[in-house]
Amino acid sequence: MLNQVSVFAENQEGGLYKITSVLAKANINIYTMLANDSAEFGIVRLIVNDGDKALEALKEAGYQCRWDKVIAVMMEDVPGYLDGILKAIHEANININYLYISFDREANKPVVVFKTEEPETVTFLMGKGYNLIENFEE
Repeated sequence: MLNQVSVFAENQEGGLYKITSVLAKANINIYTMLANDSAEFGIVRLIVNDGDKALEALKEAGYQCRWDKVIAVMMEDVPGYLDGILKAIHEANININYLYISFDREANKPVVVFKTEEPETVTFLMGKGYNLIENFEE
C-alpha cells in the first residue's frame, strides 16, 4: 500500500498553487495529485517522493492534512484493463471509496490508485495476478 497525503483546503482562487508552492519550496516531487471540490472546501490527494517532509511542510503552512493508505495497481495500457480490475473487485463485494488514474514514469504505464476499507483487498488483487506497487520511482 502507498501513503497518500490528504490535504483539506479552502476552495479559492490560487488554492492549488499555494499547495504546490509549499511543496516546491520543500523540494517535494509530486507523483500523483487529485483535487476534489465542494462549495467552500475540498480535499487534495497527493502521492509524493517524501511524504513525511510534505506533511510537515504543509502543516507548517497551516493546512490540515493526514496520511491515508491507498492501493496502487500497475495497469497495461490497453482497453478494458481497468474494467477487469473493477470487475474482480465488484465480484468480491469490495467497496471503493474513491479512485483516480496516475502514471508511473519509470515503467511508462498507467496506475490506478484507490482507497478501500477492506483489508483483504491487497491480498485478493495479488492472488488475481495484479501488480501492486508500493512506491513511484524517480
